[in-house]
Amino acid sequence: MVKQISLDSWQIQHMTELLRKGSDYVTKTNKPIILYRQTLEEEDESYEEIVCSLTKGYVIEQLVVSGGVLVPSFHQQFVFTIEDFPQQLLRKSRDRFLQVIDFLEKLE
Repeated sequence: MVKQISLDSWQIQHMTELLRKGSDYVTKTNKPIILYRQTLEEEDESYEEIVCSLTKGYVIEQLVVSGGVLVPSFHQQFVFTIEDFPQQLLRKSRDRFLQVIDFLEKLE
């Protein structure tokens, strides 16, 4: 059990460092980085999805509804600091956590 806790701590620290580097890149380019998109529901030409983006110092997770005759709208928005996001994501989904680490490592 101790080894698992240590691995989780290392992964959280590693992701935090990768997010800081990504945030520095966003500051230089003034363009957010989309960490992931997840479609939750699709009906006809409209859809509901979660869009998670890295900005200057923050990670923003938004629930977006759009498509077809619907005007795009944000139904929920969560803003995390770079330090808080890895823990939140790890609690939510280990698979998504590892996917984001993999994505950020490829950006380096």
